[in-house]
Amino acid sequence: MTRGTVTATAPATSANLGSGFDVFGLALTRPVDVVHVERTRETTVEVTGRGSRHVPTDPAANTAGVVADELDAPAAIRIDKGVRPASGLGSSAASAAAAALALDELYDLGRSRESLVRVAAEGERVVSGDAHADNVTPALLGGFTAVTDDELLRVPVDLPVVACLPDTAVSTRDAREVVPDAAAMSDVVETVGSAAALVLGMVRNDPALVGRGFRESVVTPARAALVDGYERARDAALDAGAHGVTVSGAGPAVLAIPPVGGVRSVAEALVDGFRAAGVEGVPYRTRVGRGASLPEPDA
Repeated sequence: MTRGTVTATAPATSANLGSGFDVFGLALTRPVDVVHVERTRETTVEVTGRGSRHVPTDPAANTAGVVADELDAPAAIRIDKGVRPASGLGSSAASAAAAALALDELYDLGRSRESLVRVAAEGERVVSGDAHADNVTPALLGGFTAVTDDELLRVPVDLPVVACLPDTAVSTRDAREVVPDAAAMSDVVETVGSAAALVLGMVRNDPALVGRGFRESVVTPARAALVDGYERARDAALDAGAHGVTVSGAGPAVLAIPPVGGVRSVAEALVDGFRAAGVEGVPYRTRVGRGASLPEPDA
């Protein structure tokens, strides 16, 4: 089957989740990137939407353009950014994941989503310097994911989530530079315990356990120091009943697990907390999502 154009969407994601640095990831339902691809002889990239002026249009420097090269699938790529760059919500991964899915469909490559993860991760290399898969995996597979060198693990989850994006920016490279090179054994033990609680919470759809799993004392404090207003926003959300709060990915977005019936109050608390620190924030009342998608065929 030959297609001339294909459109795919991919959602915001949250990586690390406190205790799962470079391993855990979570697909959200919103915001999303929309990527349109059309067959051409040479790849071009056009970007519109949130923060589009900060996204390179050189195919060799754009995550979606790199994906096209990796798949040997040249295309005119048009990206409508719904996920702001430098947000900590997997903006570059959303573009890479949507492009991978759309190009696979456009050229009828028949690749599995698992194999597309590795392709999309190569797109991430131009952003962070390494082919990290912790955001592209949930962006493509959906749900809660864990990435190792050998395996991609996924658990379908049905939980509400609140994210808040403050009006500041933190680059992925800067956020990686502040990560400590070593940790005390007591911190390692705490992190392992939290990671175990988080995984069990995801399997059980237990928001309290998931929130407990956000606790971590090595990477999170270092990255939180880069986010103006983080402590006030975190404390306000916890006071509003959130089970856990952490930095989303590299930041500055903040992720919270609300109690049943508490999505609105936690979202408002995060905004109020940032505002008290002189920072405006955009809340996203969302859920764990299913990942990238193609339009449903006409009935």
